[in-house]
Order: sequence, then C-alpha cells, then structure tokens
Amino acid sequence: MRRSLADSTFLRVYVLLALALLLTFGLALIGLAMVDQVRREHYREQLAQAPMQLLVEVLVDLPEQQRIPWLEQHSEQLDMAMTLYPADAISLNYFERTRLTNGRVLVKSRGDHGWRLQQLLPGSDQLLEVHLAGLSEQQLHGLTELFGDWLSGVQGQERQRRLQRVARGSIPVELSDRVPEGLYPRQMSRLEEGEVVIRLLPGRWSMSMFLRLEGPDTSVRWLVIGPVTAFEPMPGALQLFLLFILLGVLAVTIYLIVRGVEARVARLELAATRIAGGRLDTRVKVESSDFLGRLGMAFNGMATQVQSLLRAQQDMIRAVSHELRTPVARIRFAVQMVEDMTDDAPIRRQLRGIDGDIDELDGLIDEILTYARLGSESANGMELELTLVDCRAMAERVIDALSPLHGHLRIELADGDEVEVKAESRYLQRALQNLVANACRHARSRVVIRLHGEARLVRLDVEDDGPGIPPAERLQVFKPFARLDDSRTRRSGGYGLGLSIVQKVMTWHGGSASVDESPTLGGARFTLLVSRRLTTPA
Repeated sequence: MRRSLADSTFLRVYVLLALALLLTFGLALIGLAMVDQVRREHYREQLAQAPMQLLVEVLVDLPEQQRIPWLEQHSEQLDMAMTLYPADAISLNYFERTRLTNGRVLVKSRGDHGWRLQQLLPGSDQLLEVHLAGLSEQQLHGLTELFGDWLSGVQGQERQRRLQRVARGSIPVELSDRVPEGLYPRQMSRLEEGEVVIRLLPGRWSMSMFLRLEGPDTSVRWLVIGPVTAFEPMPGALQLFLLFILLGVLAVTIYLIVRGVEARVARLELAATRIAGGRLDTRVKVESSDFLGRLGMAFNGMATQVQSLLRAQQDMIRAVSHELRTPVARIRFAVQMVEDMTDDAPIRRQLRGIDGDIDELDGLIDEILTYARLGSESANGMELELTLVDCRAMAERVIDALSPLHGHLRIELADGDEVEVKAESRYLQRALQNLVANACRHARSRVVIRLHGEARLVRLDVEDDGPGIPPAERLQVFKPFARLDDSRTRRSGGYGLGLSIVQKVMTWHGGSASVDESPTLGGARFTLLVSRRLTTPA
C-alpha cells in the first residue's frame, strides 16, 4: 500500500512536469516566433537605412526653400511619397524618439498599403517620411542613380566619407577600381554607358547594383551596392528540431531531479519498513536542509522517541519480572514449610495446588523475560550468531523434551530428507518448541512436525488434530497475551506469550510465522519460513 501511494504521488509529479514541459514547448514556440519577428524587423531597418540616409544627406545639402520642391520632383521618379514636416507634429513613444535621435530609421507596417519610413534630418528638427507600397526596380534604379550623382559631386576623401555615412549599419556599399565580375557582355555595355545594372543571384536569393561614376577621378570608377540578400526566416524543421532538443534536455534534467527526490523518499520508506520490522536503531541519513531533509530529521526524532519509550517499557518489564521472583520464592519456601508441618490430606492437597500456581507464575515470569530480551536485542540491532542447524535433529530434541509432559499424545516427526539452515540455533529451537507445546495443549491425540527443504527457504510445519483456529482470529494469536475464547482458555494452559516469542524470533531471522488449517489432521497448522540465504533486517 505504501509503495502504490508513493507511485501515485510521483505519477502526479510526472504529469505536472509533463504539463510544465508542454507549457515550456508552447512558450518556446512563441519565443522563436518573436525572435523571428525581431530578425525580420531588423532586416527591414537595415534594408531601409542606406536609402533613407542617402535621402537625408541630399536634403541636408539643399537650401531649405528647395527641399520641398526636390521631394515633390523625386517622389514621382522614385515611385515613393516623400514628405518633410516638424518632428513634434507626430506622436512618438520614448523608444521611437530615441532611435530617431540616434540617427536610426523607423520602419512601420501599413498593412496592405506598404511601409512608412521615418528619419530625422541631422542638426534639424525636421522629419523625413517616406511611404512606399513595395520594393520595385524603378526604386532600385532611381536610388542607385541618386547615390551615384551625390558621390560624383565630390572627389577624394570627401567621396569616401560620404560613402561611409550612407553605408554605416546598412547593406554593403563600396567604391571599386576593378571591373565587376560575373556580368554578361550586354550588361557590361550598359554599365559603360552609365546605366544602372542589377545582377540577380537566384541560388543565393540576393542581388547587387552596379554603376559607373562620372568625374575626373578615374582611380575609383565603380559603385557596387550589395549583395542584398533576401530575408531568410528560420526553417520550420530547424525550429522544431531545436525545440525537441530543448524539450529533451529539460525532460532529462527534470527526470534526474525527480529521480533523486524519489530515491531519497525510497530511503525513507526503507527505513520505515525496517523500523516496522523491529529494527528501531534504523536512522535516515540527512543530506540537506530542504523539506525532505526536515522530514528525515523528524523521522529520526520519532524513531529515537519510539526506541526510548520501548526501551523504558522493556526495562520496566524486566525489573518487575525480576522483582516478582523474590516474593514468589518466599511464597514457595513458606508453602514447603507448611507442607512439612502438617499431614492433613486436605491441607496438603491445597498446598500442592498453590505450588502449581507458583510454578505457573514462575513460567510466566520466564516467558515475559524472554519476550523482553528478544525485543531488546532486536531493537538494539544485535547480530545473530549464525550456525548451520540440522532441523531434523532439532525437531527430535523438541520431541524428546515435550513427550514426557504429554503422555496422552503422540508427537511425531514426519519422514523426509535432511534439512539444514543457517540460523541462531537456540532461538530457532525455542520457536519450534513453543509451537509444539502450543499444539500439545490443544491436540486431542496427535501432533506432527514436517520439514521441507526448498531452493531458497526452509519450511517447518507443526500440525495438530485439535479444534483449530478460526480464520478471523489467526492474526491475533501472535499478539502478546492474546487468548481465543474457544481454544485458548486458562484450562488449556499457556500465558499468551509463546506465539509472540515465535513471531519475534522469526522476524529477527528475516523469516515469517503463519497459521492455517491442517490438511491432514484437521486442526491448526503453524508454519515457520526461514531463508537459506539469511538476511536479518538491517
């Protein structure tokens, strides 16, 4: 029952962790989608940075009164709507305003209507806003030509500085004195004539723009823009693969954590089982100060308290039993003196009855002391002195000891093979003798001892032809001072401790004692099971 409870507890833990993993999986999917969206927005800003920076630089070079006409003229040429107005005229949040102040471009989607680009003019509070429906060849040609015209207006280092201002944090842009490679002859002819040439690289999903610069400086002749690569979202298969790897790592990590917790709880369960088996010196190793560590400390405190209470109880039982011996001895001496002083037959008969009661009280004291000693040795974890016991010879000794006391009964040892087992010889014989003595008190005419040697254990059966024990009361007979109304009365003798001693001995040996109905004699059959590979409770 305890094992199934632990299993159900950890089943709930595993289910909750599985739900947590699924939640993590969903969050990871959302996270990947967000990362992909951020990459997409960064790509758009990087793509828009160079043309917007070019337009801003051109406007800055123009007088203020010429800027609006220039925008109106080039809006149609570049196939994009361009306007200029004060930055305070639009509502911007803190992050957007910070980006504009730092010279960055704001890219905002307009849904099906395209995109809106915004950038501040350096040293001014004016904002350039560009609306475009998409990226077209007309825009690429127009912007490249505008860039070339703007660079052609200066020479030397100034041209290089202009190039760097536009190319900063944007797509690749360079001036080269080498003729572009990979162009068809017709493209080279057009390039020599001063046209913009666009080369597509389908295998790489990219394109480059080329333009010959006009001017006296012939050392740098070619403007190369690109390659501009298309946005590549993270492949879905790769996303799933990474997510499953993450899920696997989390699953293994959580399994190891829960496995460690389960192992610690299993040690608690083992310790509780040992204490239930009578090994009250068992303690749990406390490894941490978490809730399981505190549970272990509470468990050890409980075990210490229980062991202390039982030890005190056993000490009291031994002390009382020893103290009873002195008055019992005085009573016996007094009875013997009275018996020697009188010859009256009725008085001597009464004295013999008193003497029998004294013998019974002596036997009870011996049983109590034996029971207390077994409990004390088991609780203190004392090791058994194991020897190889010949079970058949032991049974014969028990028969020889009890046969003279029960002359009206036939006590037999059934035929069989020799059986040996490693055990504490004295206590195992005491257990068998208690069972045979119990059978003799209730048998009508016959008691049989049977020995069975099996591969892993030895079985000792004691059967009688008495009234037997009702099934509902078979577990009660092993309790101390237990007496059954029909078969265990004062007239049958016994003190209610013999079978309890048997149970203690078998528990100490790591075996068991049980009772059922004898299939051959019809009475009770008591069974002792002792393992051939004896392992005492530790």
